[in-house]
Amino acid sequence: RQKNGMVSSFPIKDNIRLQEYHNAPFSMGILSNDKHIEEVATQLVKQYDVRTPGIETDIGSLSGGNQQKVIVAREFSRRPNRLLIAAQPTRGLDVGSIEFIHKQIVRMRDEGSGVLLVSTELDEILSLSDRIAVMYAGQIIDIVDAASATRDSIGLLMAGIRGDQKAEAS
Repeated sequence: RQKNGMVSSFPIKDNIRLQEYHNAPFSMGILSNDKHIEEVATQLVKQYDVRTPGIETDIGSLSGGNQQKVIVAREFSRRPNRLLIAAQPTRGLDVGSIEFIHKQIVRMRDEGSGVLLVSTELDEILSLSDRIAVMYAGQIIDIVDAASATRDSIGLLMAGIRGDQKAEAS
């Protein structure tokens, strides 16, 4: 999040508009629409429960979890979202925030967005995915239906052992 997701010396309101700063309604031609930016930032801070003194606070002074919430709020609020790539979307968040982010991912899927979830959290993948692609040694070695996947079967795939190799090994 700190390397690619935000500008730590910018206030929250400016980090909220990073992806869309040049498009209406964030801008009016070459001028910034500060009123709209502040309204959106205030709404997203409240909606995503970002713990901050205000939208003028530099994002770098927030906790890692609150920084993550600002980034997630910005990306999830962009429209249209035909494809959402969520890489470690809940890293560093508290349990309540994790549940909220999961609900937002499901909402976006239900609204028609394609979602590619990249996570090291196996429980997160099992609970949110329809299909699971497992990589080993830099290559996808299998794609499984999430409904039939188990922690053990995914764990074996993560170790490079496919179902047919498991039988051979025993």
